[in-house]
Amino acid sequence: MNYRESETVEFKKSTAELKEAVFSISAILNKHGQGEVYFGIRDDGTVVGQMVGKDTIKDVTQTITDNLDPKIFPKIEQRKIEGKDCIVVEFHGIYQPYFAYGRAYMRVGESDKHLSAREIEHLIRKQKRWLWENEISNRKLIDVNVATVKEYMRKANAAKRINFKYTDVKTTLGKLGLLVGGKLTKAAEVLFCKNTPIEVQAAVFAGTDKNTFLDISKFEGNIFKLRERAELYLKEHIKWRVEIESGPRKEIPEIPVDAIREAIGNSLCHRDYTDPKGVEVAIFKDRVDIYNPGTFPEELSPEDFIKGGGYSILRNPLIAETMYKSEDIEKWASGLKRIYDDCKAAGVKVEFKQVKTGFVVSFKRPKWEEGEGLPQKGKKAVEKTVVITVEKILGLIQDNPRVTQKELVSQTGLTRRGVEWNLKKLKDAGRIRRIGPDKGGHWEVVV
Repeated sequence: MNYRESETVEFKKSTAELKEAVFSISAILNKHGQGEVYFGIRDDGTVVGQMVGKDTIKDVTQTITDNLDPKIFPKIEQRKIEGKDCIVVEFHGIYQPYFAYGRAYMRVGESDKHLSAREIEHLIRKQKRWLWENEISNRKLIDVNVATVKEYMRKANAAKRINFKYTDVKTTLGKLGLLVGGKLTKAAEVLFCKNTPIEVQAAVFAGTDKNTFLDISKFEGNIFKLRERAELYLKEHIKWRVEIESGPRKEIPEIPVDAIREAIGNSLCHRDYTDPKGVEVAIFKDRVDIYNPGTFPEELSPEDFIKGGGYSILRNPLIAETMYKSEDIEKWASGLKRIYDDCKAAGVKVEFKQVKTGFVVSFKRPKWEEGEGLPQKGKKAVEKTVVITVEKILGLIQDNPRVTQKELVSQTGLTRRGVEWNLKKLKDAGRIRRIGPDKGGHWEVVV
């Protein structure tokens, strides 16, 4: 049989190389979290056997536990390989980084690379992020928003990704893996509690930088509530147009709503919750940026996922699994590709930016007034539709200067956002002006 070393398997000729074996255990644990070391096999795979005395296994155990930090308790046994006695050490651990004789190593191929202080710091940060969602929350079951759990279960059952029904909060969260010893995990806290430590900041800026803002808001709540409010904020502050080319009227946003929803959901799911900085939604004159404090996996790039070749690396696997079951996200690294595909289909440019403190999805806002982003084939029909809609609103205002937006919605068939967009267009063109306050005032048509 051909035996070969790998990133998770190390061969040692004998226990005379026990210290070097401890270095290898550290390296393998820091890279893969589990592995095996064989004593009695040369590094070329030749089985030579190992002398095993009455204290040999005890000495191997003692050396590993005494010189590896944090401690591990490996399985160590004598095993016959090709008729010769060998010692096999099977080990695993999740508390990286592991230090051997005070130094940390990382497995690279079949070698053990000594880690620098910076690399150790990165490993510590990565470990903290990974374990955060599994930590016990100081919130109690009474802090859980029952309505949110019930609505979540309704969606998950409809998606057929859960095969049980809601009974009560404790039973349901337990079945979802969000309780430890009957207590809420931090994942359960941010997903379902009434008051959480997370927030989303949203703002509209006058130009292409953050020097002057026109509106600023801060949202607090659980992940599902934050997603809903952030989506609504964006929908209310981006441009919409009306198109009638054939069939029923269509109201079209400048940025695909599904892409916005995916970007916000991903930012809340995959953010670094150990970072006090929150998710940010910034609407600039030329673009919309959605930022989350969670750096992109170092070994991958956004292009890997857009091309469909990236594999999923979940920062918060428990949160991701929960959101997947209710179809609030899709797993398997498909989010960026769907955002890219939706934007491409709509003629909207999107960029995925890796920054020092996190990750940004940046949607370019099309210049509709210059014809950018409008379908060329139906451009005239679009323009005609907008003119018809504008004239209808002007006529309604002339008939009743005190007409409300609610009444305009009812009489035009537009949504509230559609009415707001057309009123703004008329005001910007100088064709109408508002006299008096929003409540109690009236419109005036400029001749």
